[in-house]
Amino acid sequence: MPTFAIDSDNTIAAYLAGEAIPEEHGRFGTEKELAKLAANWPAERLVEIWNNFAGVPPFGELKPVKKFTDRKTAVARIWRAIQALAPTAAPQAAKGVPKATKPRKARTDDNGAAPAREGSKKAIVLELLHRPEGATLADIMSATGWQAHSVRGFLSGALAKKMGLAIESQKTASGGRTYRIMEQN
Repeated sequence: MPTFAIDSDNTIAAYLAGEAIPEEHGRFGTEKELAKLAANWPAERLVEIWNNFAGVPPFGELKPVKKFTDRKTAVARIWRAIQALAPTAAPQAAKGVPKATKPRKARTDDNGAAPAREGSKKAIVLELLHRPEGATLADIMSATGWQAHSVRGFLSGALAKKMGLAIESQKTASGGRTYRIMEQN
């Protein structure tokens, strides 16, 4: 956590631990310490400190003020603004803690779709559709617990579009539908 110092010209600088801060500068490391330091300052000094920030990088969005509502508001706004001054030390990994790794993408087959995990609903549906007689909507619904619209969406989205499988749909004598995967040559 940086320590901030303010000089008699109302210039605020941020210091990392171990850096030398001139003795004549007022020091603070928290908003509470800034409030304690600013308790005896005239309100004009707070306005001047704020206006020194306004419009200057990295404070380009700050606008000058003529006065603050009260001392507490002034200190809070100044504290938030000076957080942009806080130097950052180079990040160091803690000893003994493994380095974070990026999550790996699932392996894909030739057409870019992820293969079905053993025992997953995708694997169950594929097994049903590979049967010679295929599977009815009711078969797939009972095997997965999905609703009819979810089954139809899965067939057209995950299997037909993403995996590139040719899904054959036939009307049965009873008026229902049977779905099966057509063998590709």
